[in-house]
Amino acid sequence: MTEKNASVHWEGRGKQGQGQISTDTNALKAYPYGFGSRFEDDRSGTNPEELLGAAHAACFTMAFSFACDKAGFDTRSVDTRAKVRLVAQGEGFLIDRIALTLEAVIPGIDEAKFQELAEDAKKGCPLSKALASVPEITLSATLRQ
Repeated sequence: MTEKNASVHWEGRGKQGQGQISTDTNALKAYPYGFGSRFEDDRSGTNPEELLGAAHAACFTMAFSFACDKAGFDTRSVDTRAKVRLVAQGEGFLIDRIALTLEAVIPGIDEAKFQELAEDAKKGCPLSKALASVPEITLSATLRQ
Protein backbone atom coordinates (compact mmCIF):
# COMPACT_ATOMS: atom_id res chain seq x y z
CA MET A 1 0.00 0.00 0.00
CA THR A 2 1.18 3.48 -0.78
CA GLU A 3 -0.23 6.88 0.01
CA LYS A 4 0.90 10.11 -1.62
CA ASN A 5 0.21 13.62 -0.37
CA ALA A 6 -0.41 17.02 -1.88
CA SER A 7 -1.63 20.25 -0.33
CA VAL A 8 -3.05 23.58 -1.43
CA HIS A 9 -2.97 26.97 0.26
CA TRP A 10 -5.47 29.55 -1.07
CA GLU A 11 -5.81 33.26 -0.31
CA GLY A 12 -8.43 35.67 -1.58
CA ARG A 13 -11.95 35.52 -2.95
CA GLY A 14 -12.99 33.59 -6.04
CA LYS A 15 -11.57 34.98 -9.28
CA GLN A 16 -9.16 37.29 -7.44
CA GLY A 17 -7.80 34.54 -5.21
CA GLN A 18 -4.54 32.71 -5.73
CA GLY A 19 -3.51 29.26 -4.66
CA GLN A 20 -0.28 27.39 -4.23
CA ILE A 21 0.02 23.64 -4.78
CA SER A 22 2.67 21.57 -3.03
CA THR A 23 3.58 17.90 -2.96
CA ASP A 24 5.51 15.94 -0.36
CA THR A 25 8.23 15.17 -2.90
CA ASN A 26 8.60 18.89 -3.67
CA ALA A 27 7.96 18.20 -7.36
CA LEU A 28 5.56 21.09 -6.82
CA LYS A 29 6.47 23.51 -4.06
CA ALA A 30 4.07 26.41 -3.59
CA TYR A 31 3.39 26.28 -7.35
CA PRO A 32 0.84 28.99 -8.24
CA TYR A 33 -2.62 28.55 -9.71
CA GLY A 34 -5.73 30.66 -9.94
CA PHE A 35 -8.58 31.73 -12.18
CA GLY A 36 -6.27 33.04 -14.90
CA SER A 37 -4.23 29.83 -15.20
CA ARG A 38 -7.37 27.70 -15.16
CA PHE A 39 -9.83 29.58 -17.35
CA GLU A 40 -7.74 32.13 -19.23
CA ASP A 41 -4.35 32.00 -20.94
CA ASP A 42 -2.21 32.84 -17.91
CA ARG A 43 0.78 30.52 -18.19
CA SER A 44 2.40 31.67 -14.95
CA GLY A 45 0.59 28.96 -13.03
CA THR A 46 -0.94 25.54 -13.41
CA ASN A 47 -4.47 24.22 -13.01
CA PRO A 48 -6.19 21.06 -11.76
CA GLU A 49 -6.96 19.78 -15.28
CA GLU A 50 -3.34 20.09 -16.40
CA LEU A 51 -2.18 18.23 -13.30
CA LEU A 52 -4.85 15.56 -13.80
CA GLY A 53 -3.72 15.12 -17.41
CA ALA A 54 -0.09 14.80 -16.38
CA ALA A 55 -0.97 12.25 -13.71
CA HIS A 56 -3.16 10.23 -16.06
CA ALA A 57 -0.54 10.24 -18.84
CA ALA A 58 2.16 9.16 -16.37
CA CYS A 59 0.04 6.39 -14.87
CA PHE A 60 -1.09 5.07 -18.26
CA THR A 61 2.46 5.17 -19.68
CA MET A 62 3.83 3.20 -16.75
CA ALA A 63 0.99 0.65 -16.97
CA PHE A 64 1.65 0.27 -20.71
CA SER A 65 5.39 -0.21 -20.19
CA PHE A 66 4.75 -2.83 -17.49
CA ALA A 67 2.27 -4.65 -19.77
CA CYS A 68 4.79 -4.68 -22.62
CA ASP A 69 7.51 -5.96 -20.30
CA LYS A 70 5.22 -8.74 -19.02
CA ALA A 71 4.46 -9.71 -22.63
CA GLY A 72 8.21 -9.83 -23.44
CA PHE A 73 8.56 -6.54 -25.32
CA ASP A 74 11.05 -3.72 -24.70
CA THR A 75 9.48 -0.25 -24.54
CA ARG A 76 12.39 1.56 -26.16
CA SER A 77 10.51 4.86 -25.99
CA VAL A 78 6.97 5.85 -25.05
CA ASP A 79 5.49 9.35 -25.36
CA THR A 80 2.01 10.09 -24.05
CA ARG A 81 -0.10 13.26 -24.11
CA ALA A 82 -3.35 13.76 -22.26
CA LYS A 83 -5.85 16.45 -23.19
CA VAL A 84 -8.38 17.10 -20.46
CA ARG A 85 -11.50 19.02 -21.47
CA LEU A 86 -13.39 21.08 -18.89
CA VAL A 87 -16.84 22.28 -19.97
CA ALA A 88 -19.51 24.39 -18.34
CA GLN A 89 -22.43 22.41 -16.94
CA GLY A 90 -25.27 24.28 -15.30
CA GLU A 91 -23.78 26.48 -12.61
CA GLY A 92 -20.54 24.50 -12.50
CA PHE A 93 -18.10 22.58 -14.63
CA LEU A 94 -17.48 19.01 -15.74
CA ILE A 95 -14.50 17.15 -17.15
CA ASP A 96 -16.26 15.46 -20.04
CA ARG A 97 -13.33 14.06 -22.00
CA ILE A 98 -9.75 12.91 -21.64
CA ALA A 99 -7.93 12.12 -24.87
CA LEU A 100 -4.77 10.07 -24.49
CA THR A 101 -2.31 9.98 -27.39
CA LEU A 102 0.44 7.36 -27.29
CA GLU A 103 3.44 7.05 -29.60
CA ALA A 104 5.90 4.26 -28.91
CA VAL A 105 8.92 2.45 -30.30
CA ILE A 106 8.71 -1.23 -29.39
CA PRO A 107 10.90 -3.60 -31.40
CA GLY A 108 9.34 -6.89 -32.46
CA ILE A 109 5.71 -6.13 -31.61
CA ASP A 110 2.97 -6.31 -34.22
CA GLU A 111 0.23 -3.71 -34.57
CA ALA A 112 -2.55 -5.91 -33.14
CA LYS A 113 -0.61 -6.79 -29.98
CA PHE A 114 0.48 -3.17 -29.58
CA GLN A 115 -3.12 -1.92 -29.74
CA GLU A 116 -4.29 -4.67 -27.35
CA LEU A 117 -1.65 -3.82 -24.74
CA ALA A 118 -2.35 -0.09 -25.08
CA GLU A 119 -6.11 -0.52 -24.65
CA ASP A 120 -5.64 -2.86 -21.68
CA ALA A 121 -3.28 -0.34 -20.05
CA LYS A 122 -5.83 2.44 -20.58
CA LYS A 123 -8.54 0.39 -18.88
CA GLY A 124 -6.33 -0.96 -16.13
CA CYS A 125 -4.19 1.91 -14.91
CA PRO A 126 -5.24 3.13 -11.45
CA LEU A 127 -5.98 6.67 -12.64
CA SER A 128 -8.22 5.43 -15.47
CA LYS A 129 -10.13 3.46 -12.87
CA ALA A 130 -10.34 6.49 -10.57
CA LEU A 131 -11.58 8.62 -13.48
CA ALA A 132 -14.32 6.18 -14.48
CA SER A 133 -16.96 8.91 -14.09
CA VAL A 134 -15.45 10.87 -17.01
CA PRO A 135 -17.92 10.24 -19.85
CA GLU A 136 -15.26 9.78 -22.54
CA ILE A 137 -11.67 8.58 -22.27
CA THR A 138 -10.17 7.97 -25.70
CA LEU A 139 -6.85 6.53 -26.82
CA SER A 140 -5.01 7.03 -30.09
CA ALA A 141 -1.98 4.72 -30.17
CA THR A 142 0.72 4.90 -32.85
CA LEU A 143 3.53 2.38 -33.17
CA ARG A 144 6.66 4.07 -34.52
CA GLN A 145 9.65 2.37 -36.10
